[in-house]
Amino acid sequence: MSHRLIVAVAALVASLLVVPAAFAVKVHVRVEGKERTIFGATAPVIDVTTPRANALPENALDALESASVLGEFYYHVTSSSFGSYVDQVGRYAAVGQTGWVFKVNGASPPVGADQVRLAPGDTVLWYWAQFGIVPGGPKTLVLSRVGKTSCYRVQAQDDNAKLTPALGAVLHVGKRTVKTRGASQAAVGCVGPHRGLLVRATLAGAVRSNALA
Repeated sequence: MSHRLIVAVAALVASLLVVPAAFAVKVHVRVEGKERTIFGATAPVIDVTTPRANALPENALDALESASVLGEFYYHVTSSSFGSYVDQVGRYAAVGQTGWVFKVNGASPPVGADQVRLAPGDTVLWYWAQFGIVPGGPKTLVLSRVGKTSCYRVQAQDDNAKLTPALGAVLHVGKRTVKTRGASQAAVGCVGPHRGLLVRATLAGAVRSNALA
């Protein structure tokens, strides 16, 4: 084997060893603020990378960092006895019984955001929450379309990712609002034609939903 060929093979092997670290994990990310959605109403797929040295690869804190770069919004991390803690996103800082928390695939992990490693296709939600009103903090709303109709189902998700009907939820499309209907098994509303407009859901005491067309 010639010296040139040996060098080429060695370079190829080296590149194969470093390529996995260069890839970003692709996950869905949304950031819900106190008054409005800060980033990713439709929970778009973004590339998440790890910008900090000696950190777990592609974790939930990295998802916030990557979203902040794309959405050009401010956030701040402080150190606590429990690890890294996000104490501000946008203009609202954590104070008293309000603060910033996150979910991965609908559940609230029992560890800090920098300790939750992400897998491709995961969904990360960061949101402003007020505690003390209901046990465990506010539920997050999940909006889904009913088949190919113009009707939408709204569910409330607790910290363990358990879904229940979000009774009383209101759908928002453009300047219109539609109240959902249903008994204990469903909360559904039909908004009619809404080409080009996104549909959202709200419910008092809960975090606003994702947006759908």
